[in-house]
Amino acid sequence: MSVRSTLPPSSVVGPNPNPPLQAAEANPIDAQLTQRRSRAARRRLLTIYGLRLLFAVIWLGGWELSSRMNWVDPFFVGQPTGVVARLWTWITDGTALGPLWLQAAVTMEEAVVGFIIGSILGVIFGIVLGRVELLAETLSPFIRAANAIPRVVLGSLFAIMFGLSLWGKAATAVVLVFFVVFFNAFQGVREVDRNLIANARILGADNRRLTTEIIIPSAMTWILASLHISFGLAIVGAVVGELFGATAGLGQLIYNAGHTFDVNGVFAGMFVLAVLALIAEGLISALENRLVKWRPSRVSGEIPI
Repeated sequence: MSVRSTLPPSSVVGPNPNPPLQAAEANPIDAQLTQRRSRAARRRLLTIYGLRLLFAVIWLGGWELSSRMNWVDPFFVGQPTGVVARLWTWITDGTALGPLWLQAAVTMEEAVVGFIIGSILGVIFGIVLGRVELLAETLSPFIRAANAIPRVVLGSLFAIMFGLSLWGKAATAVVLVFFVVFFNAFQGVREVDRNLIANARILGADNRRLTTEIIIPSAMTWILASLHISFGLAIVGAVVGELFGATAGLGQLIYNAGHTFDVNGVFAGMFVLAVLALIAEGLISALENRLVKWRPSRVSGEIPI
């Protein structure tokens, strides 16, 4: 018989004599804290949306008022009501080039093709040159020289090479997207922790596994960050290509509106482009959240730009 068995039942206690009571006391506190954080997050979100709405009302209201009071000439700056009227006409009656959805589809097709090709090439070249230092040093002056060329003016060259086909506009988008993605991928590879690479080599990782399992995942945040910027540039490339020669597309629509002094039409085309860019931004953000699930959750005080 042990000494512990001879003690009365009331004296045989563990280090935590009343755990259910403590858990019962802790749970309400955690629940209240969670509710407070949830209410604070909702209040902050409502405040942000309210400020955004206020900014839009002040901006558009000031624009409309200044043009109606002739503080600025509406012939040159247009009016918000005129822009809405032009959009409604395009939606209901179509444009001079055809239905509005068709013009948007043409421009988005050119932008998406250029975005995909430019992103793939940028990622491949960025990773390869980031891994092979000799190759990076060899090609460095040529890359810098190519990056210094005003890439928008290449749209005229591509118009000559590809004519009025999709590839002339997509090529301009490719050139604009490539360098942004390339430099981010290259820098992302160079910023990988060298101790992590050394430990992987000690554990027997070859170059292929090192690249696919260490280098690329570590550089993924840099690459995805560049995609947010580069899709807007892809749209710019598609529109610029359409300005140099096209039979359809939002760029051609804006070009025609500008040459007929239809300022409201120009702003209406810009508005459609902005809406398409915001939709694409949301899709890229969803892709980013899916690919980098390991990333820490955003702090409540952070606001995405």
